[in-house]
Amino acid sequence: MGFSSIVFIFTFLPIFLWLYYLMPGDRSRDIVLVAGSFIFYAFGEPVYLILLIFSAFFNYFMGLDIDKAQYDDVAKRHLIFGVIINLLILCFFKYWGFFLDTISGITGISIAHPVLSLPIGLSFYTFKNISYLADVYSQKFQAQESFLTYLVYSTMFPHMAAGPIVRYGDIEEALYSRHIDIGRIGLGAEYFIKGLAKKVLLADNLGLIFSAVSSSVPSVSMLTAWLGLGAYTLQIYLDFSGYSDMAIGLGKMLGFDFLKNFDYPYLSVSVSEFWRRWHISLGSFFRDYVYIPLGGNRVSPPAHVRNILIVWALTGLWHGASWNFVLWGVYYGILLLVEKYALNRFISEGPLIACRIYTVLSVMIGWVFFSLPSFGAIGRYFSALFGFGASSFADMTFLYYLKTGFVLFALGILCCTPFLQDRFKMLMRRRRAVAIAIDLVLLVLCIAFMVYNSYTPFLYQQF
Repeated sequence: MGFSSIVFIFTFLPIFLWLYYLMPGDRSRDIVLVAGSFIFYAFGEPVYLILLIFSAFFNYFMGLDIDKAQYDDVAKRHLIFGVIINLLILCFFKYWGFFLDTISGITGISIAHPVLSLPIGLSFYTFKNISYLADVYSQKFQAQESFLTYLVYSTMFPHMAAGPIVRYGDIEEALYSRHIDIGRIGLGAEYFIKGLAKKVLLADNLGLIFSAVSSSVPSVSMLTAWLGLGAYTLQIYLDFSGYSDMAIGLGKMLGFDFLKNFDYPYLSVSVSEFWRRWHISLGSFFRDYVYIPLGGNRVSPPAHVRNILIVWALTGLWHGASWNFVLWGVYYGILLLVEKYALNRFISEGPLIACRIYTVLSVMIGWVFFSLPSFGAIGRYFSALFGFGASSFADMTFLYYLKTGFVLFALGILCCTPFLQDRFKMLMRRRRAVAIAIDLVLLVLCIAFMVYNSYTPFLYQQF
């Protein structure tokens, strides 16, 4: 059951919100929220609900052990043990088959193993729980003593399937006391509809273009390959930022304020700035819990190179158990090092438009590694992009997709900038009724597309 499904919007969400608002206080609302989260999670993978509850139970008690340890070395041992168990669970379900297949490929020995489905949101709630243990150890806050309250934090369904990675400290106050009024509910609904429109009206349709182009390589023209890659570049942003908008909107309806996860990343003037604006919660996690503990940039240049490559290899591997994701991560690690040691002057002093074009092209090339599962498919797509394996420079297919998808591309590009959002905010201040009518029209259009088309899950749910 995804956010962009008819069942969620017309059955689960209305019933859940009605029960949630009916409760007289935050503690009774916590019970409804936990029960609703369990139902939401069990709808997709009922057996993995046990894993979700175990993870919450384990990390709750590990947090107490860390907080109550009388000596720092004891607390550190508890932290290390807690992190290891969390990572072992993640690695078993997400990487065990990948590890065995890699050994088979190297040795030539066939190793049979069962194919396990990936528990929904495992990467997100694992990292969320690890951040909780690390922050308790760092004494940023005291461990939560109420198991029910920790269940709310650990299992809350709005950000369960595809993030953002919500840290305990960011919502600690709301876990104890929530303010809900018609204004917050309306703002939450606005966020939700905006995210739904990004996903259903734009991302899904742009994804059809990329799927058609990538499945036809190398028989497509060079411009068709670039157009398909442009479609994917817009799709993945609109899909993931759309989910984040919906999660933020649901959080506001429930009395929580989640931090933004995207800040118009395609307007960046460098790749390093792009990663400060893209999937902010994941980037800050690796920065605070991996990069800085390794020494960050306050080390010798060779050690800094090592730190960057480790962080980005892990970032790539986090996205999926496949070598193309590792390659994608290493690509960004190398690119960030080149920016720091060779392109720093160009980025700081070069023309703004040139820096933005460089950044967008670098990111688009990165999406080739990310989107295609095999090195062969990656090689064929690059050949088409640069004219080595393309059928021609341009063809009628390119003109067809450009003509039929022009509105999609134009709206997608506008959504990558603050333009539409700024105009809507202005309209909301001056003509609120018109702005609300636009939201309702968008909702009706989304529902029509959802009824007409088959359900398409969010891209990041697979991670």
